[in-house]
Amino acid sequence: MTKKLLHKTSRVYLLFSAVLLIVSAPLFYYITERLYIEETDETLILHKNEFVKYSLPTLKTADIQNWNKYNRNIKIEPFKNSGKDTIFYNSYYDALDAEIEPYRELNSSILIEGNPYTYSARINLVEKEDLMKSIAILFLIIISLLLIGLFVITKRLSINLWKPFYETLNQIEKFEIDKSNHPKFSETNIEEFNRLNNSIEKLIKKNTSIYHSQREFVENAAHELQTPLAVFQAKIDTLIQNTDFTQEQYKMLSSLNDSVSRLNRLNKNLLLLSKIENDIYTEKQTINLKEAIEKHFDFFTEQAKAKNLIIKTEMKEAVAVKSNPVLAEILISNLFLNAIRHNVGNGQVLVTLSNHSLTFSNTGQSQTLIADKLFNRFSKSNPSEQGNGLGLAIIKKIADLNNWKISYSFENNFHSFSVAF
Repeated sequence: MTKKLLHKTSRVYLLFSAVLLIVSAPLFYYITERLYIEETDETLILHKNEFVKYSLPTLKTADIQNWNKYNRNIKIEPFKNSGKDTIFYNSYYDALDAEIEPYRELNSSILIEGNPYTYSARINLVEKEDLMKSIAILFLIIISLLLIGLFVITKRLSINLWKPFYETLNQIEKFEIDKSNHPKFSETNIEEFNRLNNSIEKLIKKNTSIYHSQREFVENAAHELQTPLAVFQAKIDTLIQNTDFTQEQYKMLSSLNDSVSRLNRLNKNLLLLSKIENDIYTEKQTINLKEAIEKHFDFFTEQAKAKNLIIKTEMKEAVAVKSNPVLAEILISNLFLNAIRHNVGNGQVLVTLSNHSLTFSNTGQSQTLIADKLFNRFSKSNPSEQGNGLGLAIIKKIADLNNWKISYSFENNFHSFSVAF
């Protein structure tokens, strides 16, 4: 299953953003908590230093009770036998909030009038659950807004950046080498797209030139071959009419006559393809397909008798299509000849005409044909066949010219070629 380039890049951005969010959220919480605790500890030490410098020199033993009464978070307590400052976590019941609150507490040894005491200071901490919620919500909001903003900006920017590429792709998809609709690429402010457009333009010009040269060569060669082939055919006919030759010479002349006939058919088909590609048959008329088929029915019935073939028809009245009359007759003739030539002795040919399709079905080999190569030029299902491999290619070309769809199917031992209008 293919995906657009923009979708693939957006998917990578989203995946990266999700991983970033999952990894950074706990890391952000941990770092914030550490900074918060460090700042609290520094505040406790600062308060202690201020107490030692300004309050402790004038503080008397008799003042300790009043100090503890009027200072809620700094207490002078009996000596706790601690030789150095210690900072630790502690919890106290808060009567105002009616719950236990976490604190960060500092204990330090001091002397008042020569007697040892413990300086105890504490700072209330926000509960970890509340801290986590607040940080998580704030972090998610900020990061989400940032990621959504980046995604929208990236998508809009990508659409604008890739716009020249999609314009180039659209023109290439519409380009047909045998038509005059050559793509015209506009200049962009992106070097890589300009290089791409220039390279494609050079490639198209080169291949178009080669294509026209080949088509011109085929057309000229076919024209030039017409006269010598006609002369060759006439001289062989003259020789055949002369009875003064052996049986072996007669076989050789018959073989030469068959080869020249095949060359003539090949030459005519190549000329026909060249004329179709050069838009010679552009004039279109409304054609009654049933009448066009019945017009040549007697001729193809005679052709079918050589193989004892039975031709059956199921045709609807007044089925009209828009096409060039010459090309319509060639299409019907080639479909008829294909159904007869590739049939088996005592086989059948079924011609079905409906409002939307024309189908020629015939008996033949008991296996399906390779559909991918059927409509290629000089393609044959059996190399030993007498045809030149251009009949179905001409049918396909005529169908494409009229915007019809040609298809092949094999069912119930019948090979069917259907043209949908």
